[in-house]
Amino acid sequence: MGDKDYTYTSSGTNSQGNHYCSRDYGSQGTGYHYSNGDGSFYYKNPNGSTYYDSGNGYSRYTAPNGNVTDSSSGNPGK
Repeated sequence: MGDKDYTYTSSGTNSQGNHYCSRDYGSQGTGYHYSNGDGSFYYKNPNGSTYYDSGNGYSRYTAPNGNVTDSSSGNPGK
């Protein structure tokens, strides 16, 4: 990503030890991400798209229109 186009609105660590932060993209909306203790991470973007990465080669992107793209080079994990 280029210049930062969001501000952090909250962040912390949940009871499972996973880091999260919420982001405000202004007129575009809000989003958040999780960075998990198992190496996986998850993004929810203001346009409704999501991205999950298992940390071991598997990823899934869901576009705003609901189309899903999976990579199958790893294990989906949890």
